[in-house]
Amino acid sequence: MITIDQIKQLREETGLSVLECKKALEKSGGDIMSAKSLLREWGREVAEKKQAREAGEGMIECYVHTTGKVGVLVHMRCETDFVAKSNEFRNLAHDLALQVASMDPENVLSLLEQQYIKDSSKTIKNLIEEYIAKLGENIVVERFVRFQI
Repeated sequence: MITIDQIKQLREETGLSVLECKKALEKSGGDIMSAKSLLREWGREVAEKKQAREAGEGMIECYVHTTGKVGVLVHMRCETDFVAKSNEFRNLAHDLALQVASMDPENVLSLLEQQYIKDSSKTIKNLIEEYIAKLGENIVVERFVRFQI
């Protein structure tokens, strides 16, 4: 039997809905690691379905390193103004700006293929897929620019 504590733990670790966490735990027989794997797989499937949807809203995030010698602008798009203004979307945009500042990718495609600096077990593409599943909208990195002195 799945406990509320297990659901709560999985929800805190993934940020996904209680219902999704419960379904994943039931399918995995209560194993948290297997449930996380299932949620990632389901998230990829959701992301694939949503990629065809128009992402007409978004934001531009900026980051300037404390030395003042590296700066980044990242243009992110999503489907609605509601998501564009959400803390989750802003956090993703900020993390991507940090990624660009530290790893200096050549273009958006190379950024998506990079290992995420905060969690080397996933790529930037995986990170964005997780946010697509969490927020329920298509998310696109439109472009970025990195300045360095």
